[in-house]
Amino acid sequence: MSMKAIVKSVISGDSLVLRGRPGPQGQPPKERVLHLADVSAPRMGSSSRDDEPWAFESREFLRALAVGKEISFTSSHSLDPNEDVPRDLGSADLGGLDLASEILKNGWGKIKESKREPTDEDIRKRELENEAKSAGLGLWNPHGPKARTTHYTMPTDSQAFLSEYKRKSLDAIVEQVRDGSTLRVRLFLPEGDHQLVNIALAGVRAARASTKQGEPSEPWGEEAKFFTESRLLQRPVRVQLLSLPTSTATPFQPNSGSNAPSTATLFIGTVLHPAGNVAEFLVAAGLARVVDWHAGMLAASGGMERLRSAEKNAKEKRLCLYASSAQPTASKSDATVNGQSRSFEAIVTRVWSGDQISVAEKASNNKERRLQLSSTRGPKLSDAKQAFYAQEAREFLRKKLIGKTVKCNIDFVRPKEGEYDERECATVRFGNQNINVAVQLIEKGLASVVRHKRDDEDRSPDYDSLMAAEAAAAAELRGIHSGKDVAPPKQPLNISESSTRATPFLNGFKRLGRMPAVVEYVAAGSRFKLLLPKDNQTLTLVLGGIRAPRTARNASEKSEPFGPEAFEFATRRYMQRDVEFEVDTVDKSGGFIGSLYLNKNENAAVVLVKEGLANVHSYSADALSWSKQLYDAESEAKAAKRNLWQDYDEAAEKAAEITPEVEASPMKSKYIDIIISDVRTTNFGFSVQILNTEGIASLEKLMRDFSLHHQGAVTVPAGFTPKSGELVSAKFSDGAWYRAKIRRASPIKKEAEVTFIDYGNQDTVAFKDIRPLAPQFRSLPGQARDARLSFVKLVDPESEYYPEAIDRFRQLCEGRKLVANIDAQEGPLLHLRLIDPQNPQSATDPYECLNAELLRDGLATIDRKCNYLSAYPQLLKKLKDSVLEAKKDRAGMFEFGDVEEDD
Repeated sequence: MSMKAIVKSVISGDSLVLRGRPGPQGQPPKERVLHLADVSAPRMGSSSRDDEPWAFESREFLRALAVGKEISFTSSHSLDPNEDVPRDLGSADLGGLDLASEILKNGWGKIKESKREPTDEDIRKRELENEAKSAGLGLWNPHGPKARTTHYTMPTDSQAFLSEYKRKSLDAIVEQVRDGSTLRVRLFLPEGDHQLVNIALAGVRAARASTKQGEPSEPWGEEAKFFTESRLLQRPVRVQLLSLPTSTATPFQPNSGSNAPSTATLFIGTVLHPAGNVAEFLVAAGLARVVDWHAGMLAASGGMERLRSAEKNAKEKRLCLYASSAQPTASKSDATVNGQSRSFEAIVTRVWSGDQISVAEKASNNKERRLQLSSTRGPKLSDAKQAFYAQEAREFLRKKLIGKTVKCNIDFVRPKEGEYDERECATVRFGNQNINVAVQLIEKGLASVVRHKRDDEDRSPDYDSLMAAEAAAAAELRGIHSGKDVAPPKQPLNISESSTRATPFLNGFKRLGRMPAVVEYVAAGSRFKLLLPKDNQTLTLVLGGIRAPRTARNASEKSEPFGPEAFEFATRRYMQRDVEFEVDTVDKSGGFIGSLYLNKNENAAVVLVKEGLANVHSYSADALSWSKQLYDAESEAKAAKRNLWQDYDEAAEKAAEITPEVEASPMKSKYIDIIISDVRTTNFGFSVQILNTEGIASLEKLMRDFSLHHQGAVTVPAGFTPKSGELVSAKFSDGAWYRAKIRRASPIKKEAEVTFIDYGNQDTVAFKDIRPLAPQFRSLPGQARDARLSFVKLVDPESEYYPEAIDRFRQLCEGRKLVANIDAQEGPLLHLRLIDPQNPQSATDPYECLNAELLRDGLATIDRKCNYLSAYPQLLKKLKDSVLEAKKDRAGMFEFGDVEEDD
């Protein structure tokens, strides 16, 4: 009985593999092998044996004639099955032509010898064979087969083979389909030889089909195999080899540097049928998934874009592999993310690393947002192997982006994970051509592409372009792909570490004039850290001629008004910019005082003053050649009432300049000998003992008796608890006992804050070290008097010069016998002008005093709130001269050109 089937493939010139039609759901049909009766053709070779002469040509004749076409066949005899595949001996008819007869007629087979009596059909076939012999057709060609070598195993040196034929279009025939995306093809090499290779279709991966009996296939594996097989098996195709199957490993990852074996098991390439690229059809049918890391091979030609489009359509239709997947969400098309714009224009304010930047959004009042470049991973500065490239990547982004307007699109938000905060991941484009800066960064080998999970949709929309850029960088061995061990960059030398370090550079800087630098850090509105790339040095630059309000350096400090605003303005405008600077002098901490220029002619000091974020310091400004610009800028800021000048009243300022007449008169001079017994630093004040009284002698006798009294056992009443205001005996930290007064007691902590009435110092003492004061020690009044300095006050406790001011006061006064004049008195508090009797100037100048010396050191200011100040005009002149001297010498708080705190 005649049956119909499709010719799947041809084994040799006399044997065919047949299949039926696919099932209703596209299930692969059953197969069987048909050996043509009475015909014998040469056998094809394998890895263990060579082809018989004319085997390939014989098979090619039958392949070209029958593969993919429907035939009618009749089985005359059933043979033993091969792995459950039925085998038959019989005849086949294609469109009215007997295949055996056609083979004999064209000389590609021989008549099998038979012992039976020849039939008319046998005689006819013998005549066909004889005609082919006479004509020298096929096997009977007197010149013999064309000389060629057929290599059935993969090339021994796969890399060399790939290098020779990479991206060349080679004719081929598909010999076997292992699964939907893995083929075995016969390449027709230009020299005439044949090379059989295994090829994985570039850009896709189909589910695995079983290769052994009883082995299960992956879901949709058999369907994908049949899909490819029915279209490509034993069809002529064009092949391009693209790569070996070693993924473009991310540099610095474990095993990334390991070399692939010299003989690979397969190549990656494209297989083009006259109808198109089968990989695209596979994906469109939902029978294969896109392989991300192949994008580097295909993106440049648009192949990856076509695959993505096909995959998107398959997902939308929920075909095969995507039957149970969720519908694609449209969340990324929303206009906002976390309540903020998803797409916006911004100015780049800072480059943090090779994959992170901060931008100021134009449409949202310059709100700053920190962005991670989508699907991009920069080298780590903390890793010695990556540090050089990390700095190169950061510098590349700085030069490309800092201060430039960019277009940002938030692709996704990476949630908080462990120590990593939530991060907005964005595509950042710049320039008229909207170039993705991440593509350029990766192309130069200064970053790698993040390998996302297969179904992870949180990725860059330009992911394929990023992969292509990485492939190009790896091929050219650029940057991190070079394989070179580059030493980490040397730490720049900080020449502002101290005055001793900075001073030798001063004259050289002055001679050079303007010098190029990069603003590495903004410490305050007028204080910058500069990097000199050419010399690999850093320095601190303080803008001369102005004073910008200070910002708090820690949580316990408080910023001056508009200090944060000045800091933010300077950061936005100058951070990481290429600038020029000039130097005038060096302060005592090693900072250079000078000027900073952006874009050749923008003077940072003038800009800050114009914005009302700094004021002019006339003493240092007057020495500058561009002082007029500063004063004009300040006048403009005052007129516009910007920032510092928002409450500026010109009429009130002029009225304040007129010194009012006061009818105050100085107190009669009253000199006393004193010794300072205690200095309080939290809120500056001090205590004195007046020496030229009988009280000091009485105190010395009392302390001798007091010490003897406490050497014996002192009875403590039962339940004794010190109370506020009570006089007691208390043990000081030196282990001795002194008279004290309870300021505050805590029964819970069992301790009390006390003031030692004879010396003025204060301490917290445990109850166990406190005794009731014996009656015999109560009659002598406390010998310590609270005092403050007349006319002047030390710098503000929040000032960085306050500790230095306290130390200088102690150096001048503490533990020494001094002369004091009582200039005023507030209850028990004495206002004292302190005089050093050992200073010869005090003998000739009645106004020479330690108060003025503190002014000359730049560690104190004239107290304008002092209500008796105007009563001492000559002394006031002395004090003002002392301040001018401090400014001239840039002493203390004037080292950076700061004005007095009360100005």
